[in-house]
Amino acid sequence: METTRPPLAELDRHGLAVLVETLRQRGLTVIGPTARDGAIVLAELASADDLPYGWGVEAEAGTYRLHRREDRAAFAHSAGPQSWKTFLHPPRARLWQADRGPDGTVSVQEDDDPPPRYAFLGVRPCDLRAIAVQDRVLTGGAYADPVYGRRRAGAFIVVAECTEPSAVCFCASMGTGPGLPDGSAYDLALTETVESDGLRYLIRAGSPDGEDLLAELPTRPTDGERARRAVADAAGRMGREMDPTDLRSLMAGTMTAERWDQVADRCLTCGNCTMVCPTCFCTTTEEVTDLTGDHAERWRRWDSCFDLDFSYLHGTGPVRSSARSRYRQWLTHKLGTWHDQFGSSGCVGCGRCIAWCPVGIDITEEVTALRAEAATTGGAP
Repeated sequence: METTRPPLAELDRHGLAVLVETLRQRGLTVIGPTARDGAIVLAELASADDLPYGWGVEAEAGTYRLHRREDRAAFAHSAGPQSWKTFLHPPRARLWQADRGPDGTVSVQEDDDPPPRYAFLGVRPCDLRAIAVQDRVLTGGAYADPVYGRRRAGAFIVVAECTEPSAVCFCASMGTGPGLPDGSAYDLALTETVESDGLRYLIRAGSPDGEDLLAELPTRPTDGERARRAVADAAGRMGREMDPTDLRSLMAGTMTAERWDQVADRCLTCGNCTMVCPTCFCTTTEEVTDLTGDHAERWRRWDSCFDLDFSYLHGTGPVRSSARSRYRQWLTHKLGTWHDQFGSSGCVGCGRCIAWCPVGIDITEEVTALRAEAATTGGAP
């Protein structure tokens, strides 16, 4: 028995404005891309007018620049320095606070206030996969992270398929974009095209909540062919490529490769790659008190495996004291042992770590070099 597919629909720029306003009327805090401070920055949108119409991105290893486009496209840019991790797994979060009363008794209050109900507008398919990865890491195991769980539970996701990859993008080779991979979980999906009479957005629902909201929008029928071609064309214009074949074995079999010394000579161990990565999740905790000593708070903040103290053992010192060992830990975990822990790669091909590395270290280049060295020494594939 054939299944009848619902007719495809599209919005114009006015319809996009209605979408943002409808999300806000439903009590959602709408977060989306904006152009500010020389980058595409994720921030709260007061209206669709805040979107970065007419801005594109030029990115290369160690380079990121905005540039004006000839059209007024809102989503014709590649990933900026932030990912949605900033809102779901915030850089700093207070876990609890304690107060000592005049009689010496101590009361402890856990920070469990409900966070804002977010609507994420313009989530790229690679970043959608990153959210799925963090779902597995932070809520899929025996010890779920309540901070992430509360923020993730109410999030409404509007994907924007990619039609303008940058020179550092390699999502096509990782199977995470530029279109939506099969099985993706989202509420609404948009594909932007620039027509002679203005912007058009192919739109479809991916959840019951998405269908409910879509019914309120001023759509019109479309065949969607131009949007599909734009996404297919983007897949052929990736600036980078990574061979994902058996990366787990490659990482495990090249632990003593000379390539690690070569990359260590360049690496500043600044941790930029972990900060911009949409899947890195490591944190540390710190306690702070006021001047009286009667009030204390525990805060969680992002940490990085590039931090010298990240592997510090009392009485021993840092386990990974060299740049070689710290970069190797990051790359082998991201591409190799992540499979053992979470059943997938930790890389989604967004290219942020390449663009925002001060010395332009390229993860795809490192993998290629490790493969080449393994082939000559008889190591892993």
